[in-house]
Amino acid sequence: MIQLFPADTRYTVKNDWLESSLSFSFGEYYDSTNIRFGPLRVFNDDTVQPGHGFGIHPHREAEIVSIILKGELKHEDNLGNFGTISYGSIQRITAGTGVLHSEFNASNKEEVQFLQLWFSPNEKKLKPSYEDISYDIKKLHNQLIPVISHIASEQVAGIHQDLTLYLSRLDGKNTLNFEQESGRKIYVFNIEGEISINNDFILKSRDAARITNIHEITIQGNQDSFFLLIDLPGGEF
Repeated sequence: MIQLFPADTRYTVKNDWLESSLSFSFGEYYDSTNIRFGPLRVFNDDTVQPGHGFGIHPHREAEIVSIILKGELKHEDNLGNFGTISYGSIQRITAGTGVLHSEFNASNKEEVQFLQLWFSPNEKKLKPSYEDISYDIKKLHNQLIPVISHIASEQVAGIHQDLTLYLSRLDGKNTLNFEQESGRKIYVFNIEGEISINNDFILKSRDAARITNIHEITIQGNQDSFFLLIDLPGGEF
């Protein structure tokens, strides 16, 4: 089954410095039918204005992934980790037993746009940790490039869950095939452009698809496109 979730059906929070579109229940937005998709329980599409951000705040028992689309995001935590990431970089935080951190737009002139995803970990009471990785932007064209995985490697951040997150840019009408083991789930989020899944399901910019019981899909670009795909475990979380 393929369920489409158009961009304009997301819940949006907006104030003078933040616009955040929420794909799952989060903060003030609660929908008992939209809590998670497998271990994926937060998918926020954030734009933060120059000089603003999220002050020090706590997290616990979550694997937090930030994917920068535009601008620069500055991070600092109570473990002594700090850094600035931009397009081509990804941050993974294991909150585990508890971490305090802040996130701010590193620029006083340009906004920062990023996706922030939270996953349930496959193990409780993990030691908190932090990782920044950079991936090769040029390799994204017309192939799926893993950037987050339960098996860490060069340019692939490790995560405490049985999943792999891929990024890809399709040039024009190029196609990609993806196949996974039975019993798993697929989440597709189209960042920009327009793609089709199995010729029938069209995803425009910021549309998402949640896929179950279909373990082989074809993604075609209807124009130049940028998207992510997450190979997720099935089961209850």
